Amino acid sequence: MSLVDKAKNAAEKAVGQIKERVGGASGDESLQAEGKTDQAKGSVKQAGENVKDAFKP
Repeated sequence: MSLVDKAKNAAEKAVGQIKERVGGASGDESLQAEGKTDQAKGSVKQAGENVKDAFKP
């Protein structure tokens, strides 16, 4: 996994956490759900990169 990919995935998860917290604090369920989705996307992408790394020689 390249450092760029790691940074992008971590940033996506961080943005998701912020959206989720802001949505929860403001009562915006849509923003909160979007934040959870962003976090999940970042986690899935990171897992995919880890699988690719496992098969590198």
